Amino acid sequence: MRESFESLRASSLYCRRCGKAMPVRERLLLILPDKEIYDYLCTGCADSLGQREVSAGELLQHRAMQRRGHGRRAR
Repeated sequence: MRESFESLRASSLYCRRCGKAMPVRERLLLILPDKEIYDYLCTGCADSLGQREVSAGELLQHRAMQRRGHGRRAR
């Protein structure tokens, strides 16, 4: 069960400027050899509300799963 929560993405976060939970969008900040760093931006005021780091291993696993899924077609 723990595996399903290893890679989470926020869809909304609390924004102090807006005074409530707001939808967020991810912006890629930095690509490093061992990870990528993303910034969460409020869709209302564009304030930075947090960051997410994705390790190289997670990226490779995600891309491999995407390739497998694209090879199959629903019947």
